[in-house]
Amino acid sequence: MEAETYLSSGSGIRTAIERRSVGWERLGKLARIWMPGRLKGIQVGPEHGTPFLAATQVFDVRPIPRKWLAIAQTSDAQSRFVRPGMILVTCSGSVGRPTLAYAIHEGLLVSHDLLRVEALDARNLGWLYAYLSAPQTRAITVGAQYGHIIKHLEVEHLANLPVPEVGDATAADFGQRVARVIELRNSVSGLWEQADHRFAQSVGSIDVATSVHGFTVRADDISSGRRRFEASYYTPEAAAIAARFACWERLGDLTQRIWWMQRFRRQYGEAGIPYMSADELFTVNPLRSKRILIEPGDTDYTEYFVKAGWIVMSCSGQVYGMNGQATLVSESHENVFYSHDLIRIAPDTSKIRAGYLLMTLTHRTHGRPLLIRAAYGTSIPHLDPGDVADFPVVRLGTAAESKIADLVEKATEAHAEADLLERAIATDAGTNIEEFIQRR
Repeated sequence: MEAETYLSSGSGIRTAIERRSVGWERLGKLARIWMPGRLKGIQVGPEHGTPFLAATQVFDVRPIPRKWLAIAQTSDAQSRFVRPGMILVTCSGSVGRPTLAYAIHEGLLVSHDLLRVEALDARNLGWLYAYLSAPQTRAITVGAQYGHIIKHLEVEHLANLPVPEVGDATAADFGQRVARVIELRNSVSGLWEQADHRFAQSVGSIDVATSVHGFTVRADDISSGRRRFEASYYTPEAAAIAARFACWERLGDLTQRIWWMQRFRRQYGEAGIPYMSADELFTVNPLRSKRILIEPGDTDYTEYFVKAGWIVMSCSGQVYGMNGQATLVSESHENVFYSHDLIRIAPDTSKIRAGYLLMTLTHRTHGRPLLIRAAYGTSIPHLDPGDVADFPVVRLGTAAESKIADLVEKATEAHAEADLLERAIATDAGTNIEEFIQRR
């Protein structure tokens, strides 16, 4: 009964498809669409539980579980696991965004806030994913959403979507490209796993001395430099990591520059420059739905662009999540206006390879704790470029560092290729839908 449903662009697209007497079918006739019941899990420690991913975490390039649930106390637990190749669609908040499950999601409990879509005929998997990725389909799903504050999408809404039929050759083409996307995503997770293992093995195991009574810090340790008084800066975990470094150099001495941009007033419009926020940068196949409008004569906007070979790092957010995440920039990231909430790091390639440097900053147990301890602030902690420049980069020798850099840089290339392929799939699916609508 909401008027916005019929005023949305998706309503017109849907009507145009359904106006055809033949040549289309309901999605519910082509796929099994379902969702698990609402989850009331009991949280336990990592050593006792099964890792759980919220809906937004499934889109992360490298999902990091933040909760572990008691599997025996989780209702209908088996239905909450996903299989590689299964289509997942957001049904709460920003609805209608699809993604594919792949190897990295296996063995993890996945939120009920993702609709599961399984093609009844495997030959249709590629086309169905392409159809759900098309901009016209996203417009239809947004038009079908309901709710006042938090929007929702139900199984019935997705099942009623009109899907234009395509020929066997087109279906096979989409199927091959989607299979390639899954292959690339699996490759990315495999390469990162190898790089993580090699780096941890080279540095050595981290033994953290902990006590139920806390820890102490000598006054001499806070009497110089930034004079950090937060206990989190002196955690035993960070101290144990640094103690393993036989040889290290300051990050600022291995880079050409480490900086961030000034805040700016965001004005969006269709005629603007593609814009990407910090959270979008670290997800698979980001939407890139926003465009920044530039004032006439303003030439400084290119300063917000990034260059292939740089590292960009999120400098705000929670220390257990977005804050401190970093990635290596590829050519596909260029000519995009990036948020000021990203620290830019330009490595000096005559001293260190960017792939290895990224590993030292982001390794979950042997790097990140050293970086994130420097975050300051209470509600929304921040990282300062000056503190990031003081990060100690462990040196392992040219041969060891090159092997790690090769793995990280190959993973970055595979991730970029998968994103480009997914965007092409969505664009081509949109073309097919438009041609179907215009067909006489």
